[in-house]
Amino acid sequence: MTYVEDELNSQPECWIRAAAEASRYRDALPTPGERVAIVGCGTSYFMAQAIAALREGAGQGETDAFAASEFPHGRTYDRVLALTRSGTTTEVLELLRELKGRTRTTAITADPHTPVMTAADDVIVLDFADERSVVQTRFATTAVTLLRAHLGLHTDAAVADARTALAADLPQQLVACTQFTFLGRGWTVGLANEAGLKMREASLSWTEAYPAMEYRHGPISITTHGTATWMLGEAPEGLAQQVGATGGLWIEGGLDPLAELVRAQRLAVAVAAYRDLDPDRPRHLTRSVILTP
Repeated sequence: MTYVEDELNSQPECWIRAAAEASRYRDALPTPGERVAIVGCGTSYFMAQAIAALREGAGQGETDAFAASEFPHGRTYDRVLALTRSGTTTEVLELLRELKGRTRTTAITADPHTPVMTAADDVIVLDFADERSVVQTRFATTAVTLLRAHLGLHTDAAVADARTALAADLPQQLVACTQFTFLGRGWTVGLANEAGLKMREASLSWTEAYPAMEYRHGPISITTHGTATWMLGEAPEGLAQQVGATGGLWIEGGLDPLAELVRAQRLAVAVAAYRDLDPDRPRHLTRSVILTP
């Protein structure tokens, strides 16, 4: 078993622990009414998209998501929340240092022995969700679970669905597909982006991700026999039938969307195995991007 397989299989237990501990971090996390920006890089940026949509959709306050390198310094926020598994990502650390003394910052990390511990005003350490694999799985979903619990949106059903996602067989024809498209709506757009990234990282697959209503506006043109379109969350009316008419494979996301992401993680590992690739060591990638001056 690869590291990434072992780590993605542990997600239900990580989610249970994160949800149970969420109340401990109430003071470090955004409060209702705050104007908040959530930042990250790679997987953490896509999780930021999901969390921002969840928070604003819950009526907690205006919430934006940015890649750390694209933070708009001309805007004013009450708090900036940074997601960084490694605690060493250059763009995140530079942003936190620039904001020091001007904007309250909180970092969620997996490693307490890294520079982020002093770069942010408040730090939440999810070390039980840290990972050895370059490809990120459980830290990302555990961070989202922590925030869902903080917002009062986490339920035991999500954990049960994650167990189902890990136990149920993947559709056999999926592994042999030549192209994968992931779709989302609202907070699941970020999850769709992350599912696509997992496929690219672990299996070198041709993948794309879109808001579901945008799929008809051009991207559906690539759908045909041998391609797969996977919906995370509730699909727009009629879209499944349209994809079916192209000959493409439609995958309905019937589980909690975060559990659907777990299924997509499993698919990435399965496709990697099918193509004789090592999902723990994707080409050209490292656990953290650390830029030298």
